[in-house]
Amino acid sequence: MSKTTEPQTNGMSSRQRCPQGKGLENIEPLVRSVEETPDPIPTTITGTIPAWINGSFLRNGPGKFEFGKDRYTHWFDGMAMMHRFHICEGNVTYSSRFLQSDSFVGNSEKNRIVVSEFGTVAMPDPCKNIFARFFSRFQTPKATDNANVNFVKYKGDYYVSTETNYMRRVDPQSLETKEKVDWSQYIAVNSATAHPHYDREGATYNMGNSYGKSGFFYNILRVPPPEENAAAAAGVEDSADLNGATVICSIPASEPRKPSYYHSFVMSENYIVFVEQPIKLDLLKIMLYRIQGKSFNKVMTWEPQYDTIFHLVNRHTGKVSEVKYCAAAMFTLHQINAFEDNGFLVMDMCCGDDGDVIGDFTLDNLRRGSGEEMDKFYNSMCRNLPRRYVLPLTLDEETPLDQNLVTLHNYKATAKKTNPREVYMTHEELHDDELLQYGGLEFPQINYDQYNGRPYRYFYSCGFGHVVSDSLLKMDVHTKELKVWRYPGLYPSEPVFVASPKATEEDDGVVLSVIITPREEKSTFLLVLDAKTFTELGRAEVPVNIPYGFHGVFNKMG
Repeated sequence: MSKTTEPQTNGMSSRQRCPQGKGLENIEPLVRSVEETPDPIPTTITGTIPAWINGSFLRNGPGKFEFGKDRYTHWFDGMAMMHRFHICEGNVTYSSRFLQSDSFVGNSEKNRIVVSEFGTVAMPDPCKNIFARFFSRFQTPKATDNANVNFVKYKGDYYVSTETNYMRRVDPQSLETKEKVDWSQYIAVNSATAHPHYDREGATYNMGNSYGKSGFFYNILRVPPPEENAAAAAGVEDSADLNGATVICSIPASEPRKPSYYHSFVMSENYIVFVEQPIKLDLLKIMLYRIQGKSFNKVMTWEPQYDTIFHLVNRHTGKVSEVKYCAAAMFTLHQINAFEDNGFLVMDMCCGDDGDVIGDFTLDNLRRGSGEEMDKFYNSMCRNLPRRYVLPLTLDEETPLDQNLVTLHNYKATAKKTNPREVYMTHEELHDDELLQYGGLEFPQINYDQYNGRPYRYFYSCGFGHVVSDSLLKMDVHTKELKVWRYPGLYPSEPVFVASPKATEEDDGVVLSVIITPREEKSTFLLVLDAKTFTELGRAEVPVNIPYGFHGVFNKMG
């Protein structure tokens, strides 16, 4: 059980430490259905787009929220729309396409919602008789392939992904939907995250669940790099390939009947850490939710009476540490970075004190009116702040009890051995009070190719002074100093760093973000910031409406 049920600073939760919203504007246009733009169209350039940027900024997120008279309940349920900003020689074109998933195609053909999503249950076919409709509730619902969360890469191929066992391979240039891929056909898992990690040899790591008679397990997966199978692939037709995927480690759930929800995981050069947080899934409810007519978000509960457990795994051997690393209850969706330093593993992540937040992102809430209605919703939400945890890697019988083991210079995080195989940790706040005025932060990104799993200095993220992000932030983790891009009525997407070709420093490059403009129709633009100074270099305005999305990547060309 937790030694404290709510990780706090000065007796205040992360939400209480941030200013209350007042007079927040309506953002309904950000979660409104739009039409696709399959053929690339030109954009209007203001300022300068650096000529050295050569590639495509790919974004994913929901873009359609109704079929016929049926309406989705939750923001996460919207049909996946892929976006491509192609940048070449200072020019930018834009295109978008709906993912032709089985869910999208089936819904379109029936002109109603026929596949259940995270927060919306598909109702029985009204054309069936009353008995058929009743018994259809006892059928196991099919997992959706509405992969609206992220673009991911396996063996050189791009896929769009969500958190079920299905992905869709896609063409990153035309945005054409290719074949559906079922993880369970390659490896014994029932799902996988939309946030894999990549090592410097080209292998991809991810996590997925499995459950059966032996219990519920969190599995760490490895998909080999394309080079390992290049000879076998020569002359083979263009198709999805996850062959060679293996489970390198299976971690049993601490509470077998109440496993934890997770969205991502931590990876350094030699370790993977799975964060088992107290957002719990009720397995009995999962089995019964179809009969009860409840959506998946109804089976998740925030249970802060449980500790957060950090499971440390050797990435090369798959061996799980015998030491149980614990901390007070906290909630995390996205990790920033992790690295090893003189016998310690340093982990930076975005954390909050209230895991109830996920179920709150209903479309009704996001479409609340300006002022008091929107303020009330925003002020009830968790605020996520960057925190640093430090795991001591070398413990033995001689390691003293109840003594801070973190000896790294200028680190405020603590780790104490509480019994022979357990360490209890407290975090360091990875920010100064200045961050609080921006509502905390989320969607962190780093110079991933060069610094993931290694000591680093900078990360880029979105500030949340509204229900969705309303600023872009650059954080120096050495000094905790902020650089900020923020303008009223402009709502940026997750920032993505692109290194310049001759980069010599960590922040030599640009930051890309799509800026949504609910106050003006058809004026969304791609923003290009100088990553070092965090000042605007240029923007490319798009003459179509674009909804607020989730995640994206830069696909470098040439």
